[in-house]
Amino acid sequence: MSKKPFYITTPIYYPSDKLHIGHTYCTVATDAMARYKRMCGYDVLFLTGTDEHGQKIEEKAKAKGITPQQFVDDIVEGKGGILDLWKLMNISNDRFIRTTDDYHVAAIQKIFKKMYDKGDIYKGSYKGMYCTPCESFWTESQLVDGKCPDCGREVHPAEEEAYFFRLSKYAQPVRDLLTQTDFLEPKSRVNEMVNNFIDAGLEDLCVSRTSFTWGVPVDFDPGHVVYVWVDALFNYTTALGFMNDKYDDFEKYWPADVHYVGKEIVRFHSIIWPAMLMSMEMPLPKKVFGHGWLNFNGEKMSKSRGNVVDPYLLAERYGVDALRFFLMRTFPFGSDGNFTNELLISTINTDLANDLGNLVSRTVAMVIKYFGGQLPVEREADPLDDELVAMAAALRGKYAEFMDAYAPHSALSETFKLISRANKYIDENAPWVLAKDESKKTRLATVMYNLLDVIRIAATLLVPFIPGSCEKIFCQIGASSDVATWENAAEFGKLPLDVTVVKGETLFPRIDMNKELEELEKLSAPPAPAVPEVPACSIDDFAKVRMQVCKVLTCENVKKSEKLLKFTLDDGSGTPRQILSGIAKFYKPEELIGKTIVAITNLPPRKMMGQESNGMIISAEKDGKLNLLILDDAIPAGAELC
Repeated sequence: MSKKPFYITTPIYYPSDKLHIGHTYCTVATDAMARYKRMCGYDVLFLTGTDEHGQKIEEKAKAKGITPQQFVDDIVEGKGGILDLWKLMNISNDRFIRTTDDYHVAAIQKIFKKMYDKGDIYKGSYKGMYCTPCESFWTESQLVDGKCPDCGREVHPAEEEAYFFRLSKYAQPVRDLLTQTDFLEPKSRVNEMVNNFIDAGLEDLCVSRTSFTWGVPVDFDPGHVVYVWVDALFNYTTALGFMNDKYDDFEKYWPADVHYVGKEIVRFHSIIWPAMLMSMEMPLPKKVFGHGWLNFNGEKMSKSRGNVVDPYLLAERYGVDALRFFLMRTFPFGSDGNFTNELLISTINTDLANDLGNLVSRTVAMVIKYFGGQLPVEREADPLDDELVAMAAALRGKYAEFMDAYAPHSALSETFKLISRANKYIDENAPWVLAKDESKKTRLATVMYNLLDVIRIAATLLVPFIPGSCEKIFCQIGASSDVATWENAAEFGKLPLDVTVVKGETLFPRIDMNKELEELEKLSAPPAPAVPEVPACSIDDFAKVRMQVCKVLTCENVKKSEKLLKFTLDDGSGTPRQILSGIAKFYKPEELIGKTIVAITNLPPRKMMGQESNGMIISAEKDGKLNLLILDDAIPAGAELC
């Protein structure tokens, strides 16, 4: 019997040159859901990728003196890039798409043309406000305090010839989709989309640009490139082979079961995306889930804000599974979460070290100590077992309800209730006391078996979140791969009665909070600015420089220059000296007349803005600001510095 397909996606990520833990949040959540569905027996296709076109990429590449393709190649495939980060975080994606892939580019051109031929894309002129970092157009009414409502950064006027998508045509069917179905979750996002965008008046969407070239060309109108959100959104279909022959499983996996997206791009996925699919007469995704932001000290993590948290550093210090667990355990998935180092360390210590890790190590150690590592098959039940066994048998059903409701934090909470109950069960039964009485050996073996089987069930359900650690747990408790399954997790007593355990490494070492916080503060402190190495200068070289005291006779701005001031100086020679200096941003000409300054007077003349400059005025620079070296007026013109 063939498996039921399940298609899950993350958004495709902008290739940032500074990756932070916020980038991992959505992808780890998607990975956990994909692993859960695979465990349940689904034929899962998990897609992620990179959104590589747009004006901001072109500008960043230009600033680095490289091509846009070189820029994105380095960030996606280079050391420490996106592919490296996903490998580090043990992401199990089945497919990875780059919007610069040839097959995707060709498909987008066909899609754009089809909507154009239908009349849903038309040519016009765009005039409005544009946020380059978000690649988003906004009307004046949508701005917040004159800035981008998504990222809070500056916007700028943009006017250019452009193609438009008739988004307004689909306002009512999209509104019905949002208000009459469960297409968008959590429900709090629905009111935001309907009130702020649809009911406020849904305007047609600009879907091409002419002010830059880094994008998918509109093949029937040279000079236009496809707007990045058309390019990006259709990746979910082109990665399945839609309008290309790279893949051939569109019919199998589409429509998507769920798109996981950050709340800042819910508008694109819940309004623009279904409208374009309606235009293309394609089935709509079953679900868009807009999760919250992972904040740092109350602000969204952002390189520009200087509040990024390095996942490589955290994974190296605490382990990948501990980091994955923290992200999914601590924050309700539909809400914002506030990252702190204290919260991370506390979660690791409390849940992983104290509860789970301690339960595994204590249980395995006692089986080895009291039974040489292998339990006898005889059992002796007791009413003290009933609550623990019942909780273990009921856990999978509760866990599945939460996972299917996109609430991984609640699924983990239920799992750790069982783990906590197992630790309490140890204290209730006191195995160290039972071990002293030979007649209690069978009862002791029963207690140990119950603990091991509880660990088996809990670890099976933790596999989507901490897969590497769970493999180690299964090895320690003697749970083979045919025992540690989703089917068996619904039933207590699936471990062999004569199970053999193996002592293993400490799964989650406890962390000294105070010492670790001090260390993290040192590691996260900005490095001291590098002092540039200055080559040695001999006294003979220095003696060649003639620095003279000069009096400012006149000073004025240089026409057509924002930087230059033109000085006429008395250098003591009897002939006025003209020098141009780039200090116009720091001084007004009139405030310098009559001042006593220092100039190098034996430099060869050079042309600046068509005028001759005979020397260089001495100034001091600090943090980009220039300060003239101004002397006491009593020093005569022509005096030399020595």
